[in-house]
Amino acid sequence: MNTTDNLSGVTLFVQLARAGSFVAAARQAGISPSAVSKSLARLEQRLGVRLFQRSTRQLSLTAEGKLFLARSEHILAEMQAAQQELAGHQTPQGKLRLGLPELGQFLLPVLADFAEQHPAITLELDFSDGLADVVGEGFDAVLRIGAPRDSRLAARKLAQFHSCVVASPSYLERHGTPLTPANLQHHACLHYRFRHSGKIEAWHLLREEDAPPLELPLSMVCNNLEARLHFAQRGLGLAWLPHFHVRAALADGSLREVLAPYAVHDHPAHSCWLLWPSGPHLAPKVRALIDFFADAGSFLQSVEK
Repeated sequence: MNTTDNLSGVTLFVQLARAGSFVAAARQAGISPSAVSKSLARLEQRLGVRLFQRSTRQLSLTAEGKLFLARSEHILAEMQAAQQELAGHQTPQGKLRLGLPELGQFLLPVLADFAEQHPAITLELDFSDGLADVVGEGFDAVLRIGAPRDSRLAARKLAQFHSCVVASPSYLERHGTPLTPANLQHHACLHYRFRHSGKIEAWHLLREEDAPPLELPLSMVCNNLEARLHFAQRGLGLAWLPHFHVRAALADGSLREVLAPYAVHDHPAHSCWLLWPSGPHLAPKVRALIDFFADAGSFLQSVEK
């Protein structure tokens, strides 16, 4: 079977996955349902896996089918982008799948501006702290916190932010104000657990040379920013939170910052990066996103101001 037939089979597979039935996919492709069924059978035989679970009433993707769909959609999108570039059509359009970190709320105003400027692009936003396989999972680009680790991806640093230790006035009145990081061992500490790795987020605080690592009490652990903010405002303990996330609470006095001289402001873990598959040919929609974030630099650099 030649390359054209292979591509045709992949295209029909994607149409079938999106349509959810042989009849609907056949109508879109302008062929018979039996022709779609035969094409799927040839594709499954060639791959050596079952892509769909079939019943009289339902057609659903298998685990292998979901993986193949993500890769197929990415390949077809790249081909469409290449055709547009060769044909001279540079208008950014189509679905743009973007991965965002859990604390990516500060990026939402920029993304809303991007959506307004590019109405032909449909944003699909996926919030997760997991280390995404950008190509394998069908992402066009991802925004991640922390220095990039995958050399196969192109990267651009967007912003640097810092976190701080905060507590409510009522908590500090009852338990006292910690004056050094070592004092935290005698306080209630509210922690963040990363969803993907299960690790507890470190509090990046300066300590004396040769001092042992801090072992902070686990008074509460969660995987949500708002929960820690709420618990801290209710006087249940101290929390390590992004400064941009608690700026309003600090301004209205419901929280106070402590240990400010010890907070590390330029730690690599507190940098935000845009990552995308490296290569000479970028889809117009991805190029538009990269260029837009470059133009949005003034907003991103003001995150901590």
